[in-house]
Amino acid sequence: MHEAETVLVPNDTTRSEREFRDLLRRLELALDASQIGVWEHDLQQNEISWDLQMHRLYMTGLTGGKVSTAVWADAIHPDDRERAEQDFSDAVARRGQYNSEFRIIWPNGEIRHIRSRAHFYISDDGAPSFIGAEWDVTADVLLTDEAARQRTVAEARALDLEQSAARVEYAAEHDYLTGLPNRRLFDKRLAQLVDDPAALKLAVLHLDLDEFKQINDTYGHAAGDVVLRAAATRIKAALPKGAVAARIGGDEFVIILVNFGSIDELRDVARDLQRRLRKKIRFGREQLQSGASIGVSCSIDRKRANLLAESDIALYQAKASGRDRIEFFTQQLKDDLMGRRRIAEELRTALTEGEIVPFYQLQVDARTRAVVGLEALARWKHKDRGVLLPGEFLKVADEYGLTAEIDSIMLRRVLEDRRTWEGRGAQVPRIAVNISGQRLYDPLLSKELLALNVPRNAIVFELIETIFLDDCDDELLESVERIKQMGIEIEIDDFGSGHASLIGLVRLRPTRLKIDRQLVDAVDTSDEQRRVVKSIIEIAKALGVKVIAEGVETEKHAETLAKLGCDALQGFALGRPAPASEIDRLFEAATVD
Repeated sequence: MHEAETVLVPNDTTRSEREFRDLLRRLELALDASQIGVWEHDLQQNEISWDLQMHRLYMTGLTGGKVSTAVWADAIHPDDRERAEQDFSDAVARRGQYNSEFRIIWPNGEIRHIRSRAHFYISDDGAPSFIGAEWDVTADVLLTDEAARQRTVAEARALDLEQSAARVEYAAEHDYLTGLPNRRLFDKRLAQLVDDPAALKLAVLHLDLDEFKQINDTYGHAAGDVVLRAAATRIKAALPKGAVAARIGGDEFVIILVNFGSIDELRDVARDLQRRLRKKIRFGREQLQSGASIGVSCSIDRKRANLLAESDIALYQAKASGRDRIEFFTQQLKDDLMGRRRIAEELRTALTEGEIVPFYQLQVDARTRAVVGLEALARWKHKDRGVLLPGEFLKVADEYGLTAEIDSIMLRRVLEDRRTWEGRGAQVPRIAVNISGQRLYDPLLSKELLALNVPRNAIVFELIETIFLDDCDDELLESVERIKQMGIEIEIDDFGSGHASLIGLVRLRPTRLKIDRQLVDAVDTSDEQRRVVKSIIEIAKALGVKVIAEGVETEKHAETLAKLGCDALQGFALGRPAPASEIDRLFEAATVD
């Protein structure tokens, strides 16, 4: 028999204990690595058992064992202590899960955030207990707080940006001075109303303040701003329900009216606006007064049109007809305006292509009939319509700011013609040319005249009585004086056609004045007309001013005017206007004075 082999079989109990110790060691390592502290609270003995990590979390300086509940409670931040203790008391009462977060204060004063979790159980001895774990979540809390702060900052910035965008949008759509909507918002609102089926009727009132430029020029832009703000306030106060007002430029305002009752209602609104805008406005010690010209356009039964453009046409007519006027748009107004615009465009071309030329009419001595002067009258050699008289284009020229350019071209052509005649040996008398108020106020006029080298006593400037004697300010007088010093004489044209101021006549001191043709027309048949003409001649003589009568159509006119004391005569009875090419013949037919 073989000797029996001895086999060593591991004891099951020994192996289980070793495996359990290994498991505990690994658990301790894991807890140490995670920095999670483990605790047990014996409710029956009211004692707490802390492991090493718990003591590290609370910075007690101990390594383990039992501690009193006061150690835990005293470490909690005073502001969190009541809530933390209540959380534990609630868990005890429920004999359920414990879950709490609180701050603790380390001995060095540093504050840490702790998260605590535990479960209720009954020990082998039958003692009710909680076993739990705690870990430091300070980094997470601080990160969360910072994220919340950043979110708050971002939300505040977003709100600021939104409010800033709203302010920018408001500023982009409102007038900075009056607070009214501007052209951009007006266009947007009008487009919305045009597309709105509920807006059965629409009207646009287009306002332009009268005398605004004069107020600005006289009292300055600060006064102008006061007028604009006052106008905006008064316009808003006059708005019917649902109306929209806007300032679309300078002294221009527009109003949209929706579903108005009738044309008469529109007229009443416009009149009310004018009444309000006529009221005086205080500016320092001054009382400023403006007013308004108003153009109205309307659309009824949803027949939409370009209301703003139409109201602008009506406003243009209101301003052209005089101040403080109300005009309603009509197709005839539009057609007339388009006609004037076409004339203006053609006139601009005519100016560049030399189609504006002077025709000359003789001025003769009232007693000897010797030629004493010529008047240069503008004519338009239109390529299609032939020679056009001033009445067909000068008013349009004035409306579109072309009068000064016509005056300038006429003067240059007259000087050229004069040089040509003198080159042929003719003794050329003085030549009268018209000059507009716009040109007289041009600061460059004197420089331009010097550049033209105008011969002394060769040219006379004719000024229209109704413009220059009624509004004879210092600036105009200074300009006239500079012209006189260059050897250019001054005449007043159309005298008697307006309400001339004798004071203005004295201040201006012209060389001569021309009696308007309307006074000459019946001078040979009307005693009253003769007395009026005689009075004008006597006033002129008293001031040392010579007198020319224009519009002399008959020999009887010429004889009567000579007897009344006129110095010179001009009219069809003495010679019709003729082009420069025919003036040589006129010189030959008459004796030059």
